[in-house]
Amino acid sequence: MGPIRAEMRRLAALALPVAATQVSTMMLGVVDTLMVGRASVSALAAAAIGNVWVFGTLQLVTGILFGLDPIVAQAHGAGDGSRAGLALQRGLALALYLSLPLAALWTVGDVFLRLTGQDPLLARDAQRFIAVQIPSIPFFLGFSALRQYLQGREIVRPAMWVILLANGVNAGLDWILIFGHAGFPALGLVGAGIATAATRVLCFAALAALVRGLDLHRDAWQPWSVAAFDPRGLREILAFGLPVGLQTSLEFWAFSGATLIAGRLGATALAAHTITLNMAALAFMIPLGISLAAVTRVGNLLGARRPAEAQRAAWVALALGAGVMTASAVLFVVFRYQLPRLYTPDTGVLALCASILPIAGAFQIFDGTQVVGCGVLRGMGQTRPAALFNLISYWLLGIPIGAWLALRAGWGLAGVWWGLCLGLAAVAVLLVAWIHWRGPDRSAALAS
Repeated sequence: MGPIRAEMRRLAALALPVAATQVSTMMLGVVDTLMVGRASVSALAAAAIGNVWVFGTLQLVTGILFGLDPIVAQAHGAGDGSRAGLALQRGLALALYLSLPLAALWTVGDVFLRLTGQDPLLARDAQRFIAVQIPSIPFFLGFSALRQYLQGREIVRPAMWVILLANGVNAGLDWILIFGHAGFPALGLVGAGIATAATRVLCFAALAALVRGLDLHRDAWQPWSVAAFDPRGLREILAFGLPVGLQTSLEFWAFSGATLIAGRLGATALAAHTITLNMAALAFMIPLGISLAAVTRVGNLLGARRPAEAQRAAWVALALGAGVMTASAVLFVVFRYQLPRLYTPDTGVLALCASILPIAGAFQIFDGTQVVGCGVLRGMGQTRPAALFNLISYWLLGIPIGAWLALRAGWGLAGVWWGLCLGLAAVAVLLVAWIHWRGPDRSAALAS
């Protein structure tokens, strides 16, 4: 077996369970939306705008915990289990510290929503939905830290099984608490929030139990000590993770901004935009899995002082990411009239979806490339360039040009999507150029 094929197999073995984990995580929100939508239209609307604030603020905090990736992956590659275990302890400590400001932000979600022009009654209901989730914050962040630690050590299946279990539990709790079954009162939207919070607690407890019960921390642990709370160690995670948090936040709010622009074009345009974006998000889970696999492979190989192999892993991962999204793009173009029918029978929405799905196809290829490129840089521990590239590409190019094309040049929804496509293309080109000139083999040579 050639080295490229062997690398593809290694990446696929990591990427597929990670992609399944990401799809299952996304399904938690899909099930909540489906269940709440059956309760009432107003509950669905309140949950939707509440989740904008929840996930928008979570992007920054969970991104910071991604600062564990290069530390654990490179320590694992170097055979330094103590450093990997200490990094996990520091990640868990940081998760507790970060829970406090995040909880504070979740107490004022209604203020943000009213400032963005949302209906005050919906904002009030959204805040009730958000508030009952606050106790689950440290558990969710703890789960994120554990997941990144295991992933950096090439242990990816436990998190997948936990999330699959969580989907069943979440659906059952939604059914009980939203509609009032099994002797519980019907709590509607608040019930959905409680179900989500309880599911997050379960995820942390189950993954921690698997780590302990299956001895997954073998050879990568040391007793708890004051070193876990050493400010210098916490700052190391922050130095890697804060740029990742900024990068993912910039991307999230860019797409949220695109949705707000689409909303100004009318209900039909907003519906078509939402459907197309949902299909793109589902397809995105596969290259996201490849990206997370690339973090581990590049980090492990650099830790083992094999920079040439790390560079090869980076190129193979980029080719895989672009390749699977090329296949997705073909599906979007060929089935542009059929796919939207899974979401709606409305002929106006269907026609508009069909007109923008070919643009979304081009968007997909760049999206697959850029997310894998970000993973390569995280594995290297070079997290700042990706944040800068996202700022330039989305907020100086993609969103302003998309808004101008949609609202001033008369391109409508197509203008929004061409703007997003331009932004993603710019990010992808910048990342590929950086990996070519400053990739794992070049950075290792410069450091030596």
